[in-house]
Amino acid sequence: MDAQMKRGLLDVCVLAAIKRKDSYGYQITKDMKPYLTLPESTLYTVLKRLEAGGMLTVRTTEHGGRLRKYYHITQAGRRRIEDFKAEWAEIAAIYRFVTREDEEA
Repeated sequence: MDAQMKRGLLDVCVLAAIKRKDSYGYQITKDMKPYLTLPESTLYTVLKRLEAGGMLTVRTTEHGGRLRKYYHITQAGRRRIEDFKAEWAEIAAIYRFVTREDEEA
């Protein structure tokens, strides 16, 4: 898969994982696990990129004597999810076009 496309897909997946409620790294990984495996190192790279892009905010709270970062989706992050949904319709149409010969054979 094209690296840029994969990067965009991972960004949207992480945003979707925290769309309903604020969450932290380990929980995000757990929530995504039924759909895809995302190594921690990759997750934190994505989280930093999304924060730098204004799609997430971060707050730190103490939990069990340790500090935990909670991530919150911003309006820009929600817009990115909606943009992705609109883009996906076009990608699905392209996929159907490319694979139509497979169906006709």
